[in-house]
Parts: sequence; structure tokens; C-alpha cells
Amino acid sequence: MNANRRRGEISAELDGKQIRLCLTLGALAELEAVYAADDLGALVERFASGRLSALDMIRIIGAGLRGAGEEVTDDAVGAMQSADGAAGFAAIVADLLTATFGAAPARDTPANP
Repeated sequence: MNANRRRGEISAELDGKQIRLCLTLGALAELEAVYAADDLGALVERFASGRLSALDMIRIIGAGLRGAGEEVTDDAVGAMQSADGAAGFAAIVADLLTATFGAAPARDTPANP
């Protein structure tokens, strides 16, 4: 399955099948509503914390699946399996967020005198 990263799509393996995910504008609006985020900046800030719960991962993956056209509930996502277990789900979320928002900017560090 080919994913178009320029459109924010990724391909991931869930339940032994390759599947496409994409955080479309509608999917992002869904996540804004779930997290009561005022805007995308607030949503990015929440995800950039690096502290995502299992429920966060379910919601993000579910929104990504629905954004790619799958008819799936968050409960169904919670029952899915990744070949790499929890680490696999975390990798899918990280890849999806990177495809959607881009890589995190490098932080400036002061030079040592």
C-alpha cells in the first residue's frame, strides 16, 4: 500500500494488514473537539509533550484511520494489535504526527564559551 506523505498519509500494519492513516482537516477537528483544544497550536502543544497515554494513541490512530476513509470506532482501535505491541502503536502515532505536522524543529542550544 502506497502512502502519500506529501498529503500527510502513512502506511502502518494493524491486525496483520497494511492500512493507510491520514490526519485530514476533519480528523484534526475531531481531535480538537475531543481534547477541547482551542486551535491546532494547542493540539500540537499537547502532542509535543511526548507524554501520550494509551487512550491518546487510540484516539489519534482512530482519527487517522477515519481520515483515510476507514469506518472504525475508537473501541475497535483499542482492540487492534500491532506486531510490536505498545511500542508499535507509539511508532505509528509518532510517524502519523510527523507526517501531519512535520519534524520537530531543532532546539537552539547556546554555544559554550
